[in-house]
Amino acid sequence: MNFKIALIIFLLMSSFAGIAQSNTIKHFNVANGLAIEGYDPVAYFVEGKAVKGIKSISATVSGVTYYFSKEEYKKIFLKEPTKYVPQYGGWCAYAIGAKGEKVEVNPKTFTIYNGKLYLFYNAYFTNTLTQWKKNEANLMKQADYNWSNIIN
Repeated sequence: MNFKIALIIFLLMSSFAGIAQSNTIKHFNVANGLAIEGYDPVAYFVEGKAVKGIKSISATVSGVTYYFSKEEYKKIFLKEPTKYVPQYGGWCAYAIGAKGEKVEVNPKTFTIYNGKLYLFYNAYFTNTLTQWKKNEANLMKQADYNWSNIIN
């Protein structure tokens, strides 16, 4: 294979990777590429609570950056990132299910259900986790459907 053909193939593959990466970021709840407002995605599972991550312990997957509170958690995350990223791009699970809308979250308001992390809006006397729990099965089914329409 000559150099020009190899270069063209490399450039094409690089551009497709960039498109996939920008689609991930497009649908993910990030601020300047940072997910979950800097909270540690693994701590939700291991410690059962929201723990603020540290900028110096970070990893970027598909263009989205995550902070971790411990180096150990970063290693766990990198082995299987899809296990730890929040569902519905980190947007409020209740809003995705009830209205198909992307709504900001409070990273301290969450639930883990069937091994998946769900985040919720919680401000101005409204805690959508409470509403989610009242009709979890139906809202999750609707959220899955709505999310597939949002990302496609």
